[in-house]
Formats: sequence, structure tokens, C-alpha cells
Amino acid sequence: MRIVSSLILAAGLLSGAACAAPVPADKQSYVGNWQGKDMQLALAKDGKVKYKRDQPGKKLDLSLELQGFNGDHFDVGWGIVRSTFIVSKPPHREGKQWTMTVDGVELTRGE
Repeated sequence: MRIVSSLILAAGLLSGAACAAPVPADKQSYVGNWQGKDMQLALAKDGKVKYKRDQPGKKLDLSLELQGFNGDHFDVGWGIVRSTFIVSKPPHREGKQWTMTVDGVELTRGE
């Protein structure tokens, strides 16, 4: 019974650590559906992240959770597994379009 209780406790701790962090008020410009060459990134206000990338020999299609921001960059993942999206140009307007550069890819937000 101790083993079962320990497993239930561990599962509860892991599920609690897996909650998405909502996008902070000062980072709301990141929210939206972004597209670029061979890359799609969708970030919801509640911190849910969908990421697709199609590179030669490597296709990714992931649903992740926002873990937090570090300056312009943001961390996603689940529990202790994390990855950082490097934002070299944060969201900004170029004419009528919103753009940002993430992991070297220029993205445009759909309206």
C-alpha cells in the first residue's frame, strides 16, 4: 500500500508541476497564431503552446505548456522537461503586420 500511495503522491506532484503559466500582462503581444518558413507557433493567453516545425529529416508537432518568460525568451515544456524559444526580435508592428523572430525564423501573426 505504501508503494501505491507513493505513486499517487508522485503523480499528483508531477501533474501540479505541469500546469501552464498564463501569459503575463506585459507579454500579451506574444499571444496569437504565428507563421513563418516551415514553422508555426500558437501561444494562447492561458499558456498553452502549439508548435510545428518541418525541417529536412525532422518534423515536430507538439502541444506544450508555457513555463515562463526570461526577458524576451520563453520556456515551454512539461514538468522538469523544458525547452527555450530564443526570441531575437520580440513582437512588433511592421506596417499592418505583427512580426517577431524566434529561433532564427521570422514569424508573422495572423489576424
